[in-house]
Amino acid sequence: MEARSERRDGILVFFVNGRLDAHGARQLDEWAREELNDDDKELVIDLSGSAYLSSGGIRTFNGLKRELKRRNGQFALAAVGEYPYKVLEMAGFTSVFTLYPTTEEAVSDIRKKRKNPSLFNEIFYKKIIEGNVSLTIEPGWMTKNPVLRVTGDLDKVLHATITGPDVKVKKFSEVTYSLGLGALGADVNDAMPLLGEMITLYGSMVWLPTDGHSTPDFLTPGAATGGDLPVYTGYNITLDGPFNEYLTLDAADPQGVSIADIYRVIFSSAKERVKTYRGVVAVTMWGVLSGFASSGLKKAPVAGSLPKGESILSPSRAHEWMASDAGTSYQGDTLVSFGVGVDLSADLSSFSPEALDALYYANPLNKGAGKEMYLHNHGVVFRNIPYDATLDLNSQVKKIVTDGEFVDMRHLLDTTRLRKAKIGIAYIQDIAREP
Repeated sequence: MEARSERRDGILVFFVNGRLDAHGARQLDEWAREELNDDDKELVIDLSGSAYLSSGGIRTFNGLKRELKRRNGQFALAAVGEYPYKVLEMAGFTSVFTLYPTTEEAVSDIRKKRKNPSLFNEIFYKKIIEGNVSLTIEPGWMTKNPVLRVTGDLDKVLHATITGPDVKVKKFSEVTYSLGLGALGADVNDAMPLLGEMITLYGSMVWLPTDGHSTPDFLTPGAATGGDLPVYTGYNITLDGPFNEYLTLDAADPQGVSIADIYRVIFSSAKERVKTYRGVVAVTMWGVLSGFASSGLKKAPVAGSLPKGESILSPSRAHEWMASDAGTSYQGDTLVSFGVGVDLSADLSSFSPEALDALYYANPLNKGAGKEMYLHNHGVVFRNIPYDATLDLNSQVKKIVTDGEFVDMRHLLDTTRLRKAKIGIAYIQDIAREP
């Protein structure tokens, strides 16, 4: 059995050629599920090239129909031949599946019935369009001024001079969104040699141990123990406060929009609209990837691992300390990220230079932001998470990190691209250095 796929008006179509017996049905199920991206909501199976259908094929259709129902989408069969139709009729499934004479008619009808979750937002909320970026703004919360709390010394990370007393302890229950350098272990001595990129999302911690395996670790404690487990961190940025606005991203370009371009639009729009904008934002994104560009520390930046006075970012050392991937991996998978952005063209006078220096560093691997801004983002990749922009961002992030199929975690380069996203923005009013 053979099959090919294509997308018509955003609808995934499979053209089957051969027998849909038990073996062929298993093949089709594997191919279809591999091809389904997390934002796909519609699937059509064209059976014009298949003259045979058995119960195995019906089971595959049923499973795919259930998956599309889970996504609040649509599943249909098109161009069903005489014998396959008789099998469906005999089994009582002609009324279960939606059947169309041709794929063209299926695509046309599905497109007409397609739900537009952004229609309400486009009518009632402001829309921003700049270049390839289209963002719809929803109001968030103004109950508390958002603050970034910084633990540890970024300079010690960059010059690999972290010692035991520099490693602080945070509890899972103390943070909702944060990023930095951290590790889990029995005690500080156990954790220090493994300090690597980390992110916390609603009580879950994902980190990249610097043990040479380049394999991230992931822990979501139960509610009864979450407050007791320690996270050891040599450097951490935590958001304290709500998101003031939520943005819905829809990219017309199938290649998506870079994180750098998303931040550019956030900054330029905030200058015009947001009275409390001071040039620094904290951002959480939940979206669908079209390209995942990343980096990660290879070694723990502890004292003694680098000659005194040198930096892990120096050209002679960067390849030794940092791994990177500028490719297009994880297309169609789900990204959940947290990060901070500093708009270098804004009036940053309300923050001290020392406070700003504590937030970011100029990653030599970043090419997208130039000298307009400094971005510092970490992201986690999940799979088989239906994307729905109508859902609440915070509730969905909590659900994803608890129930999602975890794939990877890295420091995000600015060239990472998203084609759809729900974005929470906190307009930072203060940067607090913590001991």
